[in-house]
Amino acid sequence: MPEPSHPEIRESVRRLCAEFPGPYWQDLDRSRTYPTAFVRTLTEAGFLSVLVPEEYGGAGLGLSAATAILEEIHRSGCNGGACHAQMYTMGTILKHGSADQKQRYLPSIASGALRLQAFGVTEPTSGTDTTRLKTFARRDGDDYVVNGQKIWISRAEHSDLMVLLVRTTPREDVAKSSDGMSVLLVDMRNAVGNGLTIRPIRTMLNHATTELFFDDLRVPAANLIGEEGKGFKYILDGMNAERILIASECIGDGRFFIDRAAAYASSREVFGRPIGENQGIQFPIARAHVQISAAAAMVDQAAAMFEAGEPCGTEANMSKMLASEASWYAADMCVQTHGGFGFAEEYDIERKFRETRLYQVAPISTNLILSHVATHVLKLPKSF
Repeated sequence: MPEPSHPEIRESVRRLCAEFPGPYWQDLDRSRTYPTAFVRTLTEAGFLSVLVPEEYGGAGLGLSAATAILEEIHRSGCNGGACHAQMYTMGTILKHGSADQKQRYLPSIASGALRLQAFGVTEPTSGTDTTRLKTFARRDGDDYVVNGQKIWISRAEHSDLMVLLVRTTPREDVAKSSDGMSVLLVDMRNAVGNGLTIRPIRTMLNHATTELFFDDLRVPAANLIGEEGKGFKYILDGMNAERILIASECIGDGRFFIDRAAAYASSREVFGRPIGENQGIQFPIARAHVQISAAAAMVDQAAAMFEAGEPCGTEANMSKMLASEASWYAADMCVQTHGGFGFAEEYDIERKFRETRLYQVAPISTNLILSHVATHVLKLPKSF
């Protein structure tokens, strides 16, 4: 097996995560509380700014460094979902923002003075059919006036800024359905209570997700990122990074489950011998290792293509699908290996079991990935 990339970064992340053991996450899970101390520590250590160029105060490293960080966070039993967006949402500003916007926001994002955690795309009626979103921004003098609704927007209550995708031209007035959408950078500190309402959604895992309501929210036109009407392409650029990074989290989850299952199977004795001697226990653990190893190779390939500036939409999708399915198999295997103890809160298995299940649904479902591969790679006819 090849040596993992960025060993020094991985070791530093493991040491940091050791400061936040299972009881820390269990307490947060019970109260559905945001891991403020964990996020602050990651920020101060510079791990959330690795993709920000050095000229703006970041480390200026490639996506593979970010995948190493998130993988180790999850393998350590922690969860990067509270802050992983800080890594990739800034890419919208970096790639498409003006020189003034980059200078104004990126140094503060890199230092942690500003949190850019929220990514406002999904809506209740359109779901993943992004071209049918209805949130509309009407130009009024020096402002855009925003009305509409978003759902499943994570970390909105814990973010200073939000990258928001809106329509600025009605869908029926554009030649191509993906035209007429624009990206606005919303200052949440000023917006809440002045046209933006945030409603938390309690879910089966502690993910700080919300529903957003826009009622004549005024956003300065200076906060338009790039050109009006071309926002869909800008958002797609960030989605590849998002899918690769979340795939790396799944690899970390899978390795967490394999580590825990192998250790338990070696120490747990039934009928006078370790249960790990039984092939009925051995083989599922070994299969999980094989599947995670294969998925990790796909993640590495996608990250390398992204770093090289090559088109990698298909690879990003495939890595996310393979990693999420491998982690879910590993999660189920780990619960089965532990038996009743797998359901006990103190072992952290059931918490991680719930957390890793999310990634077959978000940020894109498995069926949509299969549809992408079928129509874009295999050239099969489209069904929608």
